Amino acid sequence: MKNCNRSIIISKQKAMQRNDDKQVTREFWLRQGRQLLAIAAALFLVLLMAVAHKRHDLFGEYSKNTLIAVQLVVITAFIAFTAFNWRCPACKKYLGRDIYKRGCKHCGTRLR
Repeated sequence: MKNCNRSIIISKQKAMQRNDDKQVTREFWLRQGRQLLAIAAALFLVLLMAVAHKRHDLFGEYSKNTLIAVQLVVITAFIAFTAFNWRCPACKKYLGRDIYKRGCKHCGTRLR
C-alpha cells in the first residue's frame, strides 16, 4: 500500500513539474515575442528619424539635434524595456544577449 501511495505522489509531482515547465516555456515565448517586437519597433523608429532628417517633405523640417534627441529617447526606452522584459521566467535574472536561448545560464531552467 505504501508503494502505491508513493508512486501516486511521485506521478503527481512529475505532472506538476511538467505543468511548471510548460508555464515557463509559455512565459519565455511571450517574453521573446515582446522582445522581437521591441527590436523591430526601435529599429524602425531610429531609421525613420534618420530618413526624416534627409527628407524634409515627410514630417516637416526638424533640426538635427531634435532628431538625434528622439533617437536617443527611443534607444533609452528600448534598453529600459529590455532590462525589464528579458529575464528568465523562473529565476528572474537577465538572460543575456542571445534572443534564441535554450536555457537559463543562472538557474539551468529549460526555456524551449
